[in-house]
Amino acid sequence: MKGFPEFDRFDGLGLGELVRKGEVSPLELLEESVRRIEATNPTIRAVVLTLFDRAEEQARNHTREGLFAGVPFLLKDLIQFLEGVPTAHGSRFLRDLRRPEETTLVRRFREAGLVFVGKSATSEFGLLPSTETAAHGPTHNPWDLSRSPGGSSGGSGAAVAARMVPLASAGDGGGSIRIPASCCGVFGLKPSRGRMPVGPYASQAWSGYVQELVISRTVRDTAAILDVTAGYEPGAADAVFDLPGSALAALGAPPEKLRIAFHAEPFAPVKVHPDCVAAVEDAAKLCAELGHEVIERPPAHVPGTVRSFQRVVSAHVANELRSFERELGRPATPEDIEGTTWVSRKLGEKLSAADLLADIEALDAETRRLARHYADVDVILTPTLGQPPIPLGTIQPKGFEGIAVSLLQRLDWGAPLSIVDPYAVALESVFAFIPFTPVANFTGQPSMSVPLHWSREGLPIGVMFTGRFGDEITLLRLARQLEEARPWFDKRPPHAYGAGAATE
Repeated sequence: MKGFPEFDRFDGLGLGELVRKGEVSPLELLEESVRRIEATNPTIRAVVLTLFDRAEEQARNHTREGLFAGVPFLLKDLIQFLEGVPTAHGSRFLRDLRRPEETTLVRRFREAGLVFVGKSATSEFGLLPSTETAAHGPTHNPWDLSRSPGGSSGGSGAAVAARMVPLASAGDGGGSIRIPASCCGVFGLKPSRGRMPVGPYASQAWSGYVQELVISRTVRDTAAILDVTAGYEPGAADAVFDLPGSALAALGAPPEKLRIAFHAEPFAPVKVHPDCVAAVEDAAKLCAELGHEVIERPPAHVPGTVRSFQRVVSAHVANELRSFERELGRPATPEDIEGTTWVSRKLGEKLSAADLLADIEALDAETRRLARHYADVDVILTPTLGQPPIPLGTIQPKGFEGIAVSLLQRLDWGAPLSIVDPYAVALESVFAFIPFTPVANFTGQPSMSVPLHWSREGLPIGVMFTGRFGDEITLLRLARQLEEARPWFDKRPPHAYGAGAATE
């Protein structure tokens, strides 16, 4: 293999420019990415399916066109389909699930010049904020192998941080772009509701809460990929007005003076780790130093929002599993599905149509209230997470709850949920970790995690900026300004390729 050892000195746009100039070939980039995956993935376990032969054919026949000409890329193993390639959704049940047509977003990625080198790990059905599944085992954080890279796009976050690829696809229904971006010290933007295509197999995901994009090492890579992939798709259930021009071009000018509200008040009744609070306070100070008006304004969230969000997601999980059972022609069994997914399905099946509509209305009401509460500000700054990257295994039900979940999974479908309170289990583990990110999913606002802070233990702690609906450009301009003020591109995890531990 010749490869290209300078691979991680460039972001995706930089590599694409080298390809277009003829200074490096798509095949050389692919060879380098393969080398890095083979050396690093046995430790990190971020890639669950390699597509090396298919990628080699794509690289050999590449036209060298597109902003990301010949750039190696990972597709998250959830929602997005490549023709004839399994998309298992992190589940043993769907290990052989294939579709005859690529998804619209995959086509747009390909048309941008990206070369698909493999599939990245996800939590089962994208449910949990840590990527550790029965299907593939745990994915490790390259900053500390005992820690989670977050989820559900943990494979993408870990692979980008570990320098396997410069950027990778990711999806966000409750924080699943921003969570791994925070845990892995990289950048992640969730677009506004309706910004990204979801077809042709769906018109909407999780009532519009899910938006897809990428995790990257630079703001400009995310801006550029937004330019080439965003846009309404006929038949989609959601739509948002077009961006007012190129997001990438907009980075050429700094943001105007912004009014930024910050707080560390979670929407779930949990405690926030002091390191996460310190990260927000530090970011607020930095924004003020950059000339922005920064004010402290907590949201005073309405009680019950977390429960409503959990119930809406559970209803969708129940429906998804039922749909996959019809497609595969057999029912899922406890051997196919993880315990937390099983309980989530049972909760969803227990809800009546009226229950579900009431929960959606409650979240819509909170969206309207928050819009009024922050009507006079441009951006809201919070911690991305309630805790630093958590030890692997933290979110798995333990003690009585773990026994109850295991029993419930093995009882028949009519078993009562009174044996365990799914909300209490989720509050203790999941929402203690992610008490901030889901808000932008049900409000539909664009939201990003920016890697500005590292703990004394050397763990990355992202901070989250949420913008006005449809205004990704203001967020990206701010992110670019922060990136220039406090660069993170060269911060290398100890278990990244080339750092020693991963390549010995």
